[in-house]
Amino acid sequence: MSATHLRWALSLAARRAGPSWTASPRALPTCGEEKGFLRGPPTAPPGPGGHFSTEAGETPPAAVVPPPKKKKQDPNARTTINSVGRKIHQRLLQVMGVGGESLGNMHRSDAIRLMDEQGLKLVLVDDSADPPLYQLMSGKQIHEEQLKLREKQKAKPAAVQVKELTFSSDIASHDLSTKLKQVQSWLEKKNHVRITLRAKRTASKVALDQTLDDMVQQMPMTVGFVAKPKVIRDGRAMCILRPPSAKELAPQKEKSKPPPPPPTDATPQCSEPGTPPDSPAGPADASKDQAQQ
Repeated sequence: MSATHLRWALSLAARRAGPSWTASPRALPTCGEEKGFLRGPPTAPPGPGGHFSTEAGETPPAAVVPPPKKKKQDPNARTTINSVGRKIHQRLLQVMGVGGESLGNMHRSDAIRLMDEQGLKLVLVDDSADPPLYQLMSGKQIHEEQLKLREKQKAKPAAVQVKELTFSSDIASHDLSTKLKQVQSWLEKKNHVRITLRAKRTASKVALDQTLDDMVQQMPMTVGFVAKPKVIRDGRAMCILRPPSAKELAPQKEKSKPPPPPPTDATPQCSEPGTPPDSPAGPADASKDQAQQ
């Protein structure tokens, strides 16, 4: 019998018994109790942290918000110098004049008033100073400082790339010349080259560092050494080449210069004043002398 039929039967029996007895709805079994399940008190849904709350007055825990990640500041990020205008966060400033003279410490309102009176602009020079250092500059000065900073950025040396090359000590002459041409092209591009020479397994013990040095000397160009040829472990030798410096190229330039011509004395020598210079006797003069004799 279902719960609905049981409830209807109890209600009918109560009506027949009289108005003194009525069936309470709480006394009737529920569907869950009929199947053997017990209902507990209602529970609150899980909070943001995944915790369940069974107490009526308990508040769910607050959500844990991770702190924002700080961006890494690039030391080379500031490549220009600009006017700060009126957006000055510090109250006390150390101000310099147009010519670089110190004007002392002053309040930011006084610095802005001085900037407006002279028709100049405030430029932040050193933020790490205490108080921060500002300088009054004209538009022309700011433009010149920007050009200087750009030239400094261009003058900074680029990162040097290191190329690697490995070959055996019994490499053929044709393959060796191909490898050396590749090394030469890398050096012309201002790269460094690490050459590793490995010995053949069946070969006898040889001076690998000397063999590697002889191979490098076969290059048609002058090279410099970051690390000269040396044996790094059994059966291997290594050296690091770099482009030659101006001092290393100087002897080669002197050799390539043509030799100076020998000095010539074009001034004729005269034995006595007023007499013509002696001229070498030609074949015609010799024949005349023989006829006179």
